[in-house]
Amino acid sequence: MLRHLSLKDFVIVPALELDFEPGFAVLTGETGAGKSILIDALQLALGGRGDAGVVREGAARAEITAEFDTPPHLRAWLDDAGFEPDDALLLRRVIDAAGKSRAWINGGAATVTQLRELADHLLDIHGQHAWQGLTRPASVRELLDGFAGLDTAPLARAHAAWKQAADALEKAQGLQAEAQRERERLAWQIGELDGLAPGEGEWEELNAEHQRLSHGQSLIDAAQSALGALDDAEPSAQSLAGSALDQLERVLDHDPRLLPAVQALRDVQAQLQDASHTLAAYLHKADLDPARLAELDERVSAWLTLARRYRRPPQDLPALLAQWRAELAQLDAASDPAQLEAALAAARKAFDTEAGRVSRARRKAAPELAAAVTAAMQQLGMAGGRFDIALQPADAPQSYGAESAEFLVAGHAGSTPRPLAKVASGGELSRIALAIAVTTSQNATDNAPGTLIFDEIDVGIGGAVAETVGRLMKQLGRERQVLAVTHLPQVAACADRHLVVAKSLEGGATASRVAPVAGEARVAEIARMLGGERLSSTSLAHAEEMLAASARTRKAKS
Repeated sequence: MLRHLSLKDFVIVPALELDFEPGFAVLTGETGAGKSILIDALQLALGGRGDAGVVREGAARAEITAEFDTPPHLRAWLDDAGFEPDDALLLRRVIDAAGKSRAWINGGAATVTQLRELADHLLDIHGQHAWQGLTRPASVRELLDGFAGLDTAPLARAHAAWKQAADALEKAQGLQAEAQRERERLAWQIGELDGLAPGEGEWEELNAEHQRLSHGQSLIDAAQSALGALDDAEPSAQSLAGSALDQLERVLDHDPRLLPAVQALRDVQAQLQDASHTLAAYLHKADLDPARLAELDERVSAWLTLARRYRRPPQDLPALLAQWRAELAQLDAASDPAQLEAALAAARKAFDTEAGRVSRARRKAAPELAAAVTAAMQQLGMAGGRFDIALQPADAPQSYGAESAEFLVAGHAGSTPRPLAKVASGGELSRIALAIAVTTSQNATDNAPGTLIFDEIDVGIGGAVAETVGRLMKQLGRERQVLAVTHLPQVAACADRHLVVAKSLEGGATASRVAPVAGEARVAEIARMLGGERLSSTSLAHAEEMLAASARTRKAKS
């Protein structure tokens, strides 16, 4: 249920704080006063598209905050999405003068997509042109499936899998020759690389060893020269370091400040000895091995030849071979008609199973929904009228199933139901839309939105039928929170709570305000709806009587 709505600098609303209660509430006001502003604000709070046009002229940004009761089934979603679940669900949307939008859920930054995911669980809006959807097959199916409690997502997934399998088979059959050429190309390339058998990491080791052997004589000469300079030369590096150390050690006792130099020379002497031992060991193991060098020359040349041919760095050849093998395996699998045909048959069987489940549920729900709407029509000035739902086999299986659905109506007793758009007038369509809305809302599941909004859906209705509409909405308000934007005094008189929107000039700018009315103020508003701006004693008396009659009905039913 919607608890609270807060607006700041939204369109022509400078500021608004509005509390909501359970039951049936109406929003009324003069034409052009901005009765639909609340609906627009709620849609934005729930992820609707917004732009800089919603920011009040001269303001930096528009802010909308809507507080709902948290439906129990949404707690897990909130927790998984990283929002702290609480008894209250707080949605906030800010749109600045440049059109940039930000959103929050329970104080945590959110995306507009996340707001939209919540929308269907919190709010159900029926606009004044709701009847237009009753002539569209997709909308008809959605209403019927919703009434039946059907989850059609598995059916859509099964259809997509079936189409994908069919496309794969068709593609494989149509490109068989091309696939064969591709297979031969891959097989030849794999054969070339298989002949080399490049190992992972081999190129680095191979290149290092080749570099070492190809420069073997230079390495040996350099090592021998360095060892001679350390040990054999006259004077050698070690003898010079030893002589310098002897000279300093003889006079060290006379001046301790020479100690750091002595220690440094001792370290140098030790390091020279280590270098000498290392070079001697290197020379002992050094081997020019011309045969090994020739072998390495040949293998390095083979690596470089294939790397140039396929325009890849040598070290990438092992990965390239693995990639080609995978592509060949995929090509073989994709071009296996038997395997693809089996996959297609399995996908079609899965789709048929899901489509059969959906069809059975629709055939069961269609007469139940038709009977319920027919009963509601009798109360809405269409006595003797009949509502029906025709399920027709589709020309080919579709993502929505094996049949299409169409609403039919007979306007009076004895006539044959015909397509809705062909036999119903605008007023009748609005009444039928209301009958469907009331019927499907009463059949709502525990996961259905807790708040239902009718935005001038009663256009074209008047007299006794208008009173019936008010009573139906009031009846619906016992099960769910209902808010109706209306111009009918008969509907407004039935409400548990009455909100009035008014427009005025404030500081040279147009501003819209919304406030609850009761007592004499409510009588005056209903009288205005009955007779226009000039209130007469007759219109006031009529308004008082309408409110009294509604109160008597409420008391009798309680």
